[in-house]
Amino acid sequence: MSVDPTIFFAVLAGVLLLAGLIGTFLPLLPGPPLAWAGLLAAHFSAYSNLEIWILAATGIAAAIVTAIDYIFPSIITKKSGGSDAATWGCNIGLVASFFLGPIFILIGPFLGAFIGELANDSSDTKRAFKAAVGAFKGFLLGTGLKAITVICFIWIFLWSVFFR
Repeated sequence: MSVDPTIFFAVLAGVLLLAGLIGTFLPLLPGPPLAWAGLLAAHFSAYSNLEIWILAATGIAAAIVTAIDYIFPSIITKKSGGSDAATWGCNIGLVASFFLGPIFILIGPFLGAFIGELANDSSDTKRAFKAAVGAFKGFLLGTGLKAITVICFIWIFLWSVFFR
């Protein structure tokens, strides 16, 4: 029994785009690169008409957003007076929040950054709070950029399938 490649690539595209959307909020999955891989898979499906220039532009966007997501939290945390411990704490708090429930997805990064900064220097709670706010802002900025990018990729996919 053989699988129709057109259907295979269309389904693969949908799965990768969905995984990319999940990866926007789950730091263990690279959201924009997965979503871009979905667009690449869609290119090989007869249901979509994505051109090479669209793949190139979205690939560049995915690379830039992914780089920003790794750089901005550290930069904003440092500008807020925090250390690498606050950035690490923010990431650990985010991962831990997935096991604690949806409300903790917003609270986890902040608490993680605060605890991380306090572990680094417990003598100044004001500075730890400021660093936690900075790490949280960086997390929100990176997550927001990833979400916008992946949602645009999903829109491009849907447009290429339904309005080609």
